[in-house]
Order: sequence, then C-alpha cells, then structure tokens
Amino acid sequence: MVNYMLMITADLENIASLQPQGGCDDPSFSYLFKLKCGRCGEVSQKETCVSLNDTVPLPTGRGTANLVQKCKFCGRDGTILMVPGKGKPLTPEISEKGEYAPLMMFDCRGYEPEGFVFGDGWKAESTAGTKFENIDLSGGEFAEYDEKGECPVMISNLSSKFEVAK
Repeated sequence: MVNYMLMITADLENIASLQPQGGCDDPSFSYLFKLKCGRCGEVSQKETCVSLNDTVPLPTGRGTANLVQKCKFCGRDGTILMVPGKGKPLTPEISEKGEYAPLMMFDCRGYEPEGFVFGDGWKAESTAGTKFENIDLSGGEFAEYDEKGECPVMISNLSSKFEVAK
C-alpha cells in the first residue's frame, strides 16, 4: 500500500484560490489519470476516472474502494481508495513560491497514478471576491474579466504531479 498525493500548481493572476467545484473533497469531482501496473509496469492507454461518489466492493469481499481494475497486460488486480481531508486550494502564496498545493490523496494497491488530466468542474475566487464556477481547465488555461474588481483574471501554466505521501 502506497499513498500518493496529487499536487497541483499554476500561475494565478488576480485569483485568490483554485479548487474543485465543491471543494477539495467534492464527492462528484472526477479525477482523470493513467495507471501504471505495479507488477509489469504497463501504463494504461486511456485515462481512468476516479471519484469519491464511486465505490465498488473489493475482490476479497472485505470493504470497498473507489476503483478496482485488472491490468490488461498481466491480469493483476489493483485498487485505489481516495483519502479525503488532506487537500487544500491552490493560492497565490503557494504558486508564487513555485510550490504545489495538495489536492487529493490516493491509497494505491497494485497501481501507481500518472499524468493527471485537468478537466472541467473547477471553481476560482478572484482577489476581489468574485466567484467563477464550473471552470473547464482542459484547454490549459482560463481567462475572464472580473467586473467587480475591474481587472483581468487568469489561470495558466497548469502543472501536476503525484508524490508519495506518508
């Protein structure tokens, strides 16, 4: 069992925070990434979708996980269990230091997560307090004009990584 923390960063212009629509523990938010088999090293060709809303019984019959999947190459079962309560929004203080904000922890057995894909379902708050909802980051950036703050807002240079967490 290895825990992986999904870490994100971006350049934020006049943005005070960036996180999934319902917060870091949003049960309906979908995390998309590829899986690398811990036995044979094969990386899935397509991204796998994992969310807190989805639970399936473990093959052993004890408990549940957010994902149970068999490696198409070697046939080994792998599971992923999401661990809520560890994430926090990306803020300018974090991003300006060149650091990453923790978003979600994944307890992985038999798989390693790789290559998180930014999609839709994000929210941001401007430094003036304007809320931007249901943002789609699949294009790699977001740009709007904040009427209340009378300034442009932008999210760009998105980056993510998975770190082994203790």
